[in-house]
Amino acid sequence: MLTLLQSFPPEALVAFILGGLALNFAPGVDVFFATACGLQGGPKAGAMAGLGVGLGGIWHVMLAALGLSALIAAHPEALQAIRWAGAGYLLWLAWKSWGAKETGAEVRGSMRPSRALLRGCLSNMLNPKPVLFILAFLPQFTSPAYGPIWQQILLLGGIFTFTGTLVTMGYGVLAGVMGKAIGRRLGVMNRVAAVLFAGLAAKLVVE
Repeated sequence: MLTLLQSFPPEALVAFILGGLALNFAPGVDVFFATACGLQGGPKAGAMAGLGVGLGGIWHVMLAALGLSALIAAHPEALQAIRWAGAGYLLWLAWKSWGAKETGAEVRGSMRPSRALLRGCLSNMLNPKPVLFILAFLPQFTSPAYGPIWQQILLLGGIFTFTGTLVTMGYGVLAGVMGKAIGRRLGVMNRVAAVLFAGLAAKLVVE
């Protein structure tokens, strides 16, 4: 991979990283998901949700490198199945968050960092948008002159996922700090998180 990295023109690599960072910082589904987890579970949960989203991103990069993303994109019914599965999962999280109470060991553990990690990973894996995004964005920076295309997809996808994970974790931590400052009495933060999850489900279906 180091040899492959060295084969990229520096200006092309810098342009890719800067373009990726601009996309990373723009609030999207991943950012709002980590924000909801941070508000509900605190800074650690927000950070782990962002990390989970990053792990889900690796899944999409692997699919693209293996050529499976193009296969999925060529079948609208497959994208629709992923879309509805993702929306259903987010609605389930919204229902769980809305019904959470202020007390009780089970509820307090409903957004443990480990659970936030798993939820973040699943939410991204069940989102069809990264499939289409990777197919549209990454190939713009690849060239047969640099080496095998699948290796370039892995390299560029890894860079984009790494920066995106750090940014998303940052949003999650910030939301967790804000949530602590506001306080979670009367389940206010659980309700806010539920609204965010439901909104993400609607966004996933409509767009």
